[in-house]
Amino acid sequence: MPSKSAGIIAYRKRRDLEVLLVHPGGPFWRNKDLGAWSIPKGEYADGEDAEIAARREFAEELGLELTIPLIALGQIRQRGGKIVTAFATELDVDTGSIRSNTFEIEWPPRSGKRQHFPEVDRAEWFTIEAAQQKINAGQRPLLERLARLVGDG
Repeated sequence: MPSKSAGIIAYRKRRDLEVLLVHPGGPFWRNKDLGAWSIPKGEYADGEDAEIAARREFAEELGLELTIPLIALGQIRQRGGKIVTAFATELDVDTGSIRSNTFEIEWPPRSGKRQHFPEVDRAEWFTIEAAQQKINAGQRPLLERLARLVGDG
């Protein structure tokens, strides 16, 4: 059974519609850019409510607890099989103030040393066009759905 993730696309309307994407932390992602960005999301268990999981993951990855209403964007399946359930909300976030939780891995590999890294090392606002280049390819349909929904596509 494929793993499941839930996430939230924060958007704002400037001259163009902009979406907030996050860049994964850790040494593997350090020099990756195009196709490496994602909506803030994380895995959740069978029986757990996707919206509750999406709110939890948003808080863990950005340090912001959301209590405002969310708009369901539906599900997509990423290339590796993971099913992502997404929601959206209009929200302006100061990307300089995000605070991500951390994870620990052995680094460098086979060194015996364990290091902590942020789950998300940065967040940025992108136009839909720029986000299409930056985001994991499997998540692009979510951007298209959002653009149709809020009238910029």
